[in-house]
Amino acid sequence: MPTSVIPYIPETIVVHLGAPTQSAANVTVPFTDYIKNVVSSEIYPTWEPAALEANTLAIISFALNRFYTEYYRSRGYDFDITSSTAIDQKYIEGRNIYENISVLVDEIFDRYLRREGFVEPLAAKFCNGVTTTCDGLSQWGSQYLAEGGADAFSILRSYYGNVEIVTNAPVQEPSPSYPGTPLRRGDTNADVALIQFILNRISQNYPAIPKLTVDGVFGADTEASVRAFQSIFDLTADGIVGPATWYKMLLLYVAVQRLSELQSLGQTYTRYNWELPEPLSIGSTGSRVTFLQYVLSVLAQFIPSIPKANITGTYSENTEEAVRAFQSYAGLPATGTIDDATWNALYAQYSAIRSEVLSSGELFPITELDVPEAVPVFANAQAPAPSIFPQPPTGDAAQRYTDTSRFLQYPAGGFAAGQEDEEGSL
Repeated sequence: MPTSVIPYIPETIVVHLGAPTQSAANVTVPFTDYIKNVVSSEIYPTWEPAALEANTLAIISFALNRFYTEYYRSRGYDFDITSSTAIDQKYIEGRNIYENISVLVDEIFDRYLRREGFVEPLAAKFCNGVTTTCDGLSQWGSQYLAEGGADAFSILRSYYGNVEIVTNAPVQEPSPSYPGTPLRRGDTNADVALIQFILNRISQNYPAIPKLTVDGVFGADTEASVRAFQSIFDLTADGIVGPATWYKMLLLYVAVQRLSELQSLGQTYTRYNWELPEPLSIGSTGSRVTFLQYVLSVLAQFIPSIPKANITGTYSENTEEAVRAFQSYAGLPATGTIDDATWNALYAQYSAIRSEVLSSGELFPITELDVPEAVPVFANAQAPAPSIFPQPPTGDAAQRYTDTSRFLQYPAGGFAAGQEDEEGSL
């Protein structure tokens, strides 16, 4: 599975024209057309601009949450969202779209809401606030606030609390999270690290599932944990993660983290200790190799003599070549092996680029953390290797918007001396 830049805006979304279990047609529509249809169906185009914007952002975020968590696909359905207002949002196939709503959606379709510190798009539930009430946004209430002079961001925070608006999200062709081939003993890649992390989280609710070291290596312990998971949830206990096991893990993970609920426990980041416990060379595997390859791929964008390293989690000849090139550039012995001196020089160069070059929002997006290891979680996509990121914004901009067009996906996180993940240092 290649690296990914998600959450992203899908080019298209599949809508089931009815309740999930109802026999009804599925329609595949451009995501922007879907949002325009729902906004035109849910609220009045004559409302105040701030109310229209607040409701549109809520509608976008809710749809993206359904897509991002693969809420329906993890349950075996072949669509992303339904037209049932009891469960999702009102979509009326073939309806007319209001011109001002069309213009608004075209302007903000690549924005969505999330809780501060969380990754997943907010499951921004809403109701009309007159005949029905809910814990989310009141549609009529948002209009009354707008009439009183409130802007869209104030309206959203009045209903959803500590949310921020992500802007400039990437748009790309939708792709399922399942890597396409089963994961089994002997595999070493980011997908393995993902299932290890997911199993660890699920095991908090199901202690019979053994805890794992998140290293991206599918060994005997991972196989045993997969078998335990499969036994508990009535799957073939073969220790192989095929589509059925993958999506059952996803379903359980979303459920225990409540990612599809307004009061989500949140998807955050796992941080790793930066120290190098032993040298890295041909044949080495695991999260440190993944991070090494990430840093090399970053440096290759700025230093022409360094070839881009493929991010695979396995120290290959390609990685060795990139390491030798960096060592030559840094005036170190070109051994092709990562020792303490090379490790520290790499991180120093990476940190300098991050602090001195990446502060320009015109060149790079703004996030709270730079994310070295791209381990996509849900709606995966074909995407280029990750970029690196500047420091977070300050002042009013930090309270409102986060520009994350290349925001990489959990469970990876920023690296710094002495950091640990939830299970302790690696």
